[in-house]
Amino acid sequence: MAKYTRIEVALKMKEQGMVPLFYNEDVELGKEILKACYDGGARLLEFTHRGDFAQEVFCELNKYCLKELPGMMMGVGSVTNAADASLYMNLGANFIVTPVLREDIAVVCNRRKVLWSPGCGTLTEICRAEELGCEIVKLFPGGTYGPGFVKAIRAPQPWTSIMPTGGVSPTRENLTAWFDAGVTCVGMGSKMISKDIVANKSYGELEKKIKAALELITEIRGGKQ
Repeated sequence: MAKYTRIEVALKMKEQGMVPLFYNEDVELGKEILKACYDGGARLLEFTHRGDFAQEVFCELNKYCLKELPGMMMGVGSVTNAADASLYMNLGANFIVTPVLREDIAVVCNRRKVLWSPGCGTLTEICRAEELGCEIVKLFPGGTYGPGFVKAIRAPQPWTSIMPTGGVSPTRENLTAWFDAGVTCVGMGSKMISKDIVANKSYGELEKKIKAALELITEIRGGKQ
């Protein structure tokens, strides 16, 4: 079962300001990626449910986190049905991220008090997600909507917490635009854990990128969380 409650995960997302996304079928490579993210200061990682036997890979990586990386919160993304959400929660997932708003996933996650972050693209979807108990809404695909959309949404709903995924990069210009618009945190996949880093096993480079991005986010937010 999940080690952390949805409130603990939501607070960590707000504090850290960034959730790295990653998938690879190689368990040992995954451990190295996790370690690099952890050494860079990240305490959250979203493992994306995209390959055959992905649940088995996640299980091994989560066991590694529990044993070797204290305080690391692993969740699962790209979940599209309640059965998969339940399976990953049974394997210890601390949060569930979906590309769309699925009420059946909300039910199973709320029952276990596990944070779920549904992909939303309209104010109506965002409102419904919050009615269903969502703490942090995933804006997806973030690059399609942009920071202007976040700013417009938060004008009538300043209580809404948003995490854009897709279209986010670890540059000062991009991150400043998102956080100035009012996002709670950002999700970053290939812009952070690139194909080159994975192919060349450049774990030291990844650690530096994670550290730099977290420091930049803290600076942009003026040290506030």
